[in-house]
Amino acid sequence: MKNNNFIQSLKAIDTSSLVDRVEKNLVELFIEKKFKVGDPIPKELELAEALGVSRTVIREALLRLRMMGLIDSRKKRGAVLTSPDLVSILEKSMNPKILDKATLKEIFEIRLALEIGMADFIIERVKQEDIAELIAIVSTGPSSPQNVIFDIEQEIRFHGKLYDITGNETLRKFQKMLLPVFNYVHQSQSGLLQNPVKPKKFVSHSGLVDLIKKGSAEMLRNGMRDHLENHFARLFE
Repeated sequence: MKNNNFIQSLKAIDTSSLVDRVEKNLVELFIEKKFKVGDPIPKELELAEALGVSRTVIREALLRLRMMGLIDSRKKRGAVLTSPDLVSILEKSMNPKILDKATLKEIFEIRLALEIGMADFIIERVKQEDIAELIAIVSTGPSSPQNVIFDIEQEIRFHGKLYDITGNETLRKFQKMLLPVFNYVHQSQSGLLQNPVKPKKFVSHSGLVDLIKKGSAEMLRNGMRDHLENHFARLFE
């Protein structure tokens, strides 16, 4: 019984490195002191003395924060707090050839979820000139689009325009970042979309344009789900 009580009273040992802990402490410090974007951060020497570590450790921790986009150097101001470009950070590691199948599949699933979920933004923000551009894109597509499972060039142009219409810059960047993954997933060597699918009628790009014209987010969501049906079918066994 004593041994059990003793084991239960033990706390997990912090195995993170000193740089890891300093990095975490710095972020907590910025939050605690209510630092805002653009505020200068203390000098390396000040931070080293405050945290009781060497300047080398501080420098390494700050370098990590720089790589994360949390701090940046400004002329005559030194290091300042910045708002990180989350998409750019992800983009550095978004090479489909080095991602495993499970990750590739999940990224592809994110794309499907995003495009169904952004119907409200499209309906709320679409303009007549956007609809005219969508119609122009559709006019250059396959002659029988309802029976085509996937046409990469048409997908990029049409769906890219839908992301533009949302007016959400992060969404637009995210879509462009994921394009190489979409391309790779649809190549035979990816091995993700092996399930045979019989071509069938589904909501085409032209059909989606008609739904956008009607101005109903619910109808567009349902139409987009139908439009992407073949992708879902090829993912699920």
